[in-house]
Amino acid sequence: MAAPEKNPLRMIPSVESLLADDAILRASGGAAHRIVVDCVREAIEEARKTLAGKPDGAATAEALRASILRAACRRIRTAVGPHHRRVVNATGIILHSGLGRAVLAPKALHAIQSELAGYNLLQVDVETGERTKRDRRIEWMLQRLTGAEAATLVNNNAAGTSIALNTIAKGKEVIVSRGQLVEIGGSFRLPDVMAASGVKMVEVGTTNKTHPKDYEQAITPDTAAILRVHPSNYKVVGFTEEVPVERLAEIAHAHNLAMIDDIGSGALLDFARLGFPDEPMIQRSLQAGADIVLCSTDKLIGASQGGLILGKAKFIEAIRKNPMVRILRVGKLTLAVLEATLGLFFDEATALKEVPTLEMLTRGLAAIAAEADRIAAALRDRSDAAEVTTADGASQTGGGSLPARDIPTRLVSIAPRRMTADALALALRRHEPPIFARIREGAVLLDPRTLREGEADIVLEAVAAALQDPSKGCHAR
Repeated sequence: MAAPEKNPLRMIPSVESLLADDAILRASGGAAHRIVVDCVREAIEEARKTLAGKPDGAATAEALRASILRAACRRIRTAVGPHHRRVVNATGIILHSGLGRAVLAPKALHAIQSELAGYNLLQVDVETGERTKRDRRIEWMLQRLTGAEAATLVNNNAAGTSIALNTIAKGKEVIVSRGQLVEIGGSFRLPDVMAASGVKMVEVGTTNKTHPKDYEQAITPDTAAILRVHPSNYKVVGFTEEVPVERLAEIAHAHNLAMIDDIGSGALLDFARLGFPDEPMIQRSLQAGADIVLCSTDKLIGASQGGLILGKAKFIEAIRKNPMVRILRVGKLTLAVLEATLGLFFDEATALKEVPTLEMLTRGLAAIAAEADRIAAALRDRSDAAEVTTADGASQTGGGSLPARDIPTRLVSIAPRRMTADALALALRRHEPPIFARIREGAVLLDPRTLREGEADIVLEAVAAALQDPSKGCHAR
């Protein structure tokens, strides 16, 4: 073995020599030359910084060259391939915000492929040829699913909250419980959303307790609405009390105010019957007297990102006339996916089977345990480079939904013997498709609950290859 150079920076190969290497030529796959050159230079600079920080830890020139080639290959494949691509979710988090939240139903995917391949019917009436409301079909479906007088949609639930407040209460006061001043993912806080909507927030009650009299005493001639926000991404337990939607609606209507209920995740089914208590349903909120109900479409409904606004026709029509509608409206992809997904909810059994979010939430523990045992046994047969066991664990709904409910699952635990768990997890993420897992106490954990059909075999191949040689960077993006 050759001895390391005294000055390791001199071992760094030239850009030209790397560009001529077969590994780079294979990885580039016809990519633009300037992109390939940039990626090679970035890999060299990365190696230069590493060597400058650890001058005594230099390897041989051959090993350094191989390392730079692997880094350059990964950069090239990342640069020329799609960023928004399929991944394998082995984390057990069903609505993983970083991995696209809800998995779309096959019916929704079919709608995209078959109905949106060319021009599509967006907002024209077939009989008259006249322009129509873009949300007409969605409204029709939601009226029948929920009993709402009217409905529309925008590009997410925060947008729905903002445009509803701006339409109904701009320049006026809106009362909200202090215990409901939530922070939405990405550091968007409800007080900031309310301020940006042009309303004055009036806090009542305390963090853990708010009473009817707190709302009643806060009402002034400048009050326009009462806002209730379901704390979908956390749970306050113990010495707590909040005012039910029915009572809030009574107080609001007695003072000629609007009652706005932001229920967050948007349940169309009774999750209490499925073992997930305390998740507000759209139908129940409307029946309780809420004038406007707001929720997401990409959580418990299982469609792509969007925000539903349902309720009294006079309020929905006013919202439709708000200039913000043009800014916040959705496109044909969102409409097609939501239409296909909502159609599944006309039969509950169909929704539980065909909506991936609901199917994963209600998947039986016995089936998950059997899959975990199969994966673990196959990994033990393929490699002795890790201790592979199964263990009880908990899946999560994710996406700010059902925060107080762990879902029992069975995990596959992989404790590598010749590499760290972090290194194994990185190798899995660099696989194509990327595989995301959990790390705990020196082991990589795989949760079969969130594996889709055929993905267990992908995971098996990737783990076995990574345990054998985690450095195969030119064979993965």
